[in-house]
This record gives sequence, C-alpha cells and structure tokens, in this order.
Amino acid sequence: MSDDYQLDALAAPRTAGRLLKVATALVETRWPGDWIANRFLNDIGIQRLRRIECAHPLPTVHPIFNHTPDSSSSKLVPPNSLDPLVKTSLGIRSTDLRRAYLDGKASPLDVAERIVNAYQDCDSETPLNAIIALHQDDLYEQARLSTQRYRESRSIGPLDGVPIGVKDELDQAGYRTRVGTRFLGENRSIKDATAVARLRAAGALLIGKLNMHEIGIGVTGINAHHGTARNPHDRQRMTGGSSSGSGAAVAAGLCPIAVGADGGGSIRIPAALCGVVGLKPTFGRISEMGAAPLCWSVAHVGPLGQTVSDVAAAYSVMSGPDPDDANTVFQPDVDHHFAGSDRLDGLKIGVYEPFFADADPDVVNLCQMALDQAQQLGARRYEISISNLDVMRTAHMVTIVSEMLTSMGPYLTKHKRQFGFDVRLNLAIAQRIKNSDYIKAQRLRVGLYQDITQLFETVDVIAMPTTGCTAPRLRSDALQTGDSDLGLLDKIMRFSPIANLTGLPSITLPVGYDNQGLPVGLQLMGAPWTESRLLRVAETIETHVERRLPPEYLHLIS
Repeated sequence: MSDDYQLDALAAPRTAGRLLKVATALVETRWPGDWIANRFLNDIGIQRLRRIECAHPLPTVHPIFNHTPDSSSSKLVPPNSLDPLVKTSLGIRSTDLRRAYLDGKASPLDVAERIVNAYQDCDSETPLNAIIALHQDDLYEQARLSTQRYRESRSIGPLDGVPIGVKDELDQAGYRTRVGTRFLGENRSIKDATAVARLRAAGALLIGKLNMHEIGIGVTGINAHHGTARNPHDRQRMTGGSSSGSGAAVAAGLCPIAVGADGGGSIRIPAALCGVVGLKPTFGRISEMGAAPLCWSVAHVGPLGQTVSDVAAAYSVMSGPDPDDANTVFQPDVDHHFAGSDRLDGLKIGVYEPFFADADPDVVNLCQMALDQAQQLGARRYEISISNLDVMRTAHMVTIVSEMLTSMGPYLTKHKRQFGFDVRLNLAIAQRIKNSDYIKAQRLRVGLYQDITQLFETVDVIAMPTTGCTAPRLRSDALQTGDSDLGLLDKIMRFSPIANLTGLPSITLPVGYDNQGLPVGLQLMGAPWTESRLLRVAETIETHVERRLPPEYLHLIS
C-alpha cells in the first residue's frame, strides 16, 4: 500500500441483538452516551475534519457543475448489434419482453400473472422479501391496458409492458411510502414521484413497492419491520442497501428494472452484491420530487437493471428537467446514444492503484481482469492519485447522517421506539455532531469536488471496485434488531461516498464471481453529465465478462 494512501480501515465493536439494545439505550442517555458517541465520531475521523484547513469560506450544500453536455459520442461507435462474446446468462431483459410482446408470444397480462404468483409463493423457509407491497388489481389493470395497446399496434415504446419495481422511498400512486419504517406513510400517495410518473407514462408495469434498509441509514439491507431482503445468489447473504429490494427483485427476475435511490452507495452496493447493473446519475439529472427528503444534498434517484441496456432504457425516460425540482432545471440535454461498441479505442481509464487494491483479493482480481479486457479492446490505463479520501469519507458521513437526523427529527419524540435499534443508535450518535461540523463538511466539498473533477482533464472515467467485499453472510442475531458493525459498513461503502459527495455520475456492473459464487461489481465514475459515456463503456465491458443467473431465477417469459 502506498505511503501516500490515507484511508485506514474503520473499526469498532460489533453489536446486535440484546447487546445492540443495551448500547442504544446507553447512547441515548447524557452519560455515558456522550462519551460513547464522541468516541465513535473520533473513530470515523471527526477530529481530523475539525482540524483540517479549508480554503473555501462559503459552504456548498449542493455540487456546483458546469453545464457542458457529454461530447463523447464519437469515442465509441456502436456496431449494428452487440452479441455476448463470452459464455453468459443475462436473464430476461426489457428488450426480450418487448420482442415477445411484438411477436405475440407473450403479453403483459401473462407477465403480470407470473409476478403475482411469485409474490404469493412466499412459503419458503427463507423468503426473498424483495417486494413489500403489491396491489394485484392495480397491476392487472396496467397489464390489461398495455396488452390492449400491443393488440391494437399502438404500443407506447420500449418500456411498454415492462415490469418495474419502485423502492419504498419514492411515491407510487395508491401505495404507502413507508421508507422502510413501520409508522411513516399511513396515507396512500395520491400521485407518483416524478421519476415514477415518467416510467408510468412510458407504459411500464409498476409492480409495487420494494424493500429497503430503514430510512436508508444502512447498507446491509436488514429490516426488522418488513423482513430482510435476501440475496438471490445465496439467501443466507446480504443484498446490500439501502435499495435492498431493488437489487434482489432484479437479480431474482421479478422485474428487469427497478427504481432505487443512492445517498451513499444505495443503488450501486445492492446492484454489485446481487450481480446486476446500477446507475447513480449526476446530481440533478433525475428529479427527486416525490422521493422522501432523507439526505437531500447527497441523494440521487436512479435505475437498477438486469443489463446495461435495461438501465439505459430507464435512465432515458427518468432523466431530464423537472420544474418541480430546482436542482434539475439547468442541466444540459440528455445524450441518448447509449449503445456500446466492439472497441474502446481512445478511452482513458484512470486508476488510483492503492485505492483500487484496498478490497478483498477476489474483488480486486476480478475488477483487474475486467480492466485488462478493456485494455485489450483499445482502452488506455492511467495512474492517478486521489487525495484526502479519509476526509472525504468523514465529510460524507457527517453530511448524510446530519441530514437524516434533520429529516427524522420531528418523529423522534413520538415514534422513537418504533425505529429499529440500529437506526436509533445512528440517530443518537448524529445528535452529537456539531453544526460547525456540518458546515465544515460543506466547505470542504468545494475543494474535494475540484480535486476530483480536475482528474477528468486527463482521463475519461475512473475505475474502482464497487464494494470492498462480496455479499456478507446474514447473522441471525441481527434480523430482529439490526446490526451495528462499523468495520463491515466501511468495507462495503469504501468506494461509494466519492460520487455522492461530489455529485458525479457512477455506474456499477457485474464482472465475475468469487470462489463462493458471489457477484463482484466494477464501478466506473465520470465527469458531470457523462452518463451516456458510462453506459456505453459499461455495455462494451459487459459483453466480455461472465454472467450467471441465481438458483431460483424467475423467467417471466418462456
């Protein structure tokens, strides 16, 4: 490891079950709660954040971008078709459904029925728990209308009749938005979130609400209220979070596309651990209107999909200005040239070697093999350096938990005991973060953003693993209380916060499997507004890596 590399692994005693209940009760007291919480904050680097000099006097709570659109279309010239070049099992894609509908070999009603049957068949010893709410009448009515459109040759477009699940963080008309809790969302939503409404208008079958880590404050996906979503590749493993149900539903074949939200890796982490594709777009590219305001300055709505083309199809519909979300109004036009190429000539991939290597050996090796393949296709690899990674991690943690505390603050007095113990513990620790810490974190964001974006003057994308490990095993003592494990949190999240704190777009795609058969994800991060480049590069790499379907994959069409 390089002497200049500054990202030490975090560690603190793990607590779950009865021990977590005791720890939570203690931290919620003045003494010894203050001492315990401040020690935890010291462990995540709060003192270094407080000491570091900051050249930017004004805090910036939203990333500041230029509005130059992605001009990389000429970099990758798509062939007429892009067939897989290695043995691969991509599952049922949105394009497969579209083709079956157009050929009359299946209908949206047939697909809806299979989804409902799979949802009802939850008698297994370890149910998937990906979907937490599905209204059959609503789904069948959507499917009936879509089927009728196909029969009358007036299909809306590529997503017509394609099932899409919605993370329980976004409003879907007729459903409650629980945000993973047991008490929020008593009233059903009367309208869709903007991103959801755009998918509905494109003809998608909105199948219902998908599970999530409670209020998005963790990355394990454990949820004692709605049941913990299970990883389809091994149901004794975590999905990752917080978009746990989104990752599980896509990987299991319940839908080729799902809507997620990402404040600290919450799209990319479950996508990587479940072996699917996930895109966190540029901040302000997809509207947050109708999404729970949990962590407003680092949150990004985005799609997860079975393949890169599925993610591209959803992104194309979901993205663009929304007059109801000021952060989206001044974005450049969306580049809809997403198709990959059979070559990557001219592509410059930046790699910070010590950072890239700071993961489990199987993860590093498989990500390295994917980059080797990219180089064989004409890409060039450049050594880069990313400074202040430790400060970036701390600034992100301070930002996200402070904003979540502000969001949940009004509910703590009346509903504190209805939160999970892991959530209560994290919110209690967040109460010890000073206002000046939050302001300092926002002041630092300006310089950190400038440091990262400057790298894109010499490279096109920055590559790194998506997570530091493959899907961890679920432990029984955590299923009813949650789990507080700083070391595991740090390992799972290690490569995520950069893109959230800076607002830069980032995509993860599966690039292989470890020696236990668990998926590994490679992450590519780009300059602002370069989602189309990321999608094109990812699709090209996708055709050269192995893909496997999980043991109980649902084939929506024969």
